[in-house]
Amino acid sequence: MDEVMTVTDAVSSGSMSQSSSYSSSSLLPSNLPLLSALLACALAQFLKLFTNWFKEKRWDSKRMLDSGGMPSSHSATVTALAMAIGLQEGTGSPTFAIAVVLACVVMYDASGVRLHAGRQAELLNQIVCEFPPEHPLSSVRPLRELLGHTPLQVVVGALVGCIVAYLMRNTD
Repeated sequence: MDEVMTVTDAVSSGSMSQSSSYSSSSLLPSNLPLLSALLACALAQFLKLFTNWFKEKRWDSKRMLDSGGMPSSHSATVTALAMAIGLQEGTGSPTFAIAVVLACVVMYDASGVRLHAGRQAELLNQIVCEFPPEHPLSSVRPLRELLGHTPLQVVVGALVGCIVAYLMRNTD
């Protein structure tokens, strides 16, 4: 006769994976990688207020919600996620490998594709501004120019993410 194994039997015998043993009610409070990523993103966005003030000598609270600028919140987020997973599960885990690949793709995109898309938007906006008023495109809303990040902004964002993940791990 076939024996049926219940979820309770599987958990008590240890055959379920570690990630499946977390209860959904404790997902957010005990998920160190997720909390590290969210905190790093928020901190990087907050720091943009100060870097913008340093550069332009004016406060602009909208910078906290915009993309682009120093430091890269995208880089901070994915780096904190990868670092926290590496610290929690080890650098040999498949989850860490996935997080590192994700981080590399996001940071490459931020400093490559999105940076150049922003530069193209800047040029297109300049061209449209030179159209005569009767041209059909002369009244088109300008394209957003601040989309991507310089390599320095990406590196600083990654450092913010690493620091946040490391400090979150040590506060356990």
